Amino acid sequence: MTGNGYTLVIGDKNFSSWSLRPWLALKQCRIPFEEECVKLRQADSKAAILRHTPAGKVPVLKTEFGLVWDSFAILEYLAERHANCALWPRDAEARAAARCISAEMHAGFPTLRNDMPMDLLGRLPSPPIGAALEADIRRIAAIWENTRARFGKGGPFLFGVFTNADAMYAPVATRFRTYGVDLARFGDDGRAAAYGATLLALPAMAEWTDGALAEVRS
Repeated sequence: MTGNGYTLVIGDKNFSSWSLRPWLALKQCRIPFEEECVKLRQADSKAAILRHTPAGKVPVLKTEFGLVWDSFAILEYLAERHANCALWPRDAEARAAARCISAEMHAGFPTLRNDMPMDLLGRLPSPPIGAALEADIRRIAAIWENTRARFGKGGPFLFGVFTNADAMYAPVATRFRTYGVDLARFGDDGRAAAYGATLLALPAMAEWTDGALAEVRS
């Protein structure tokens, strides 16, 4: 383990959207950690994950105090343990909004998850966009636009500087790229698309992508 005692157990970088979220927060905050990858979609994947956590899912953060599992719980833990990183906005109103849209991402958008699963390296045709999928895309575009307009004047992220909310939505930006989603078709005035491009351009996202390529080639 590192000096913080952190090891993050993740799934394949090409597929594991939930693993990307805390990994990206750790990288953006320059918090040292080690990573271990469990290959998903294998006959022994469940058994391999259970060797790390009784919850049977990745990601899981190993700390000097024990285990923290579930992406959102890990992000909350990091925000508490590394307050200097301001992974939640310092302003109370902005912080409440950041938690709301993060929780909505954590619990919602089932049609998007099902119809546009994360395939980071893929460039795939869009599935048929029925009413439920369109509603998910429109809602995400609206969240990005409205949050940037309300809180994002201090920088390129949802709340100006990078926060846990950006970590929660980063995998969505990769989905929109993979399936060629043109947000202008869903009411975007350009701000949502620009925000998605900001996430994809992060050096940490390039590092994650390089890791996905290395896994595919190994």
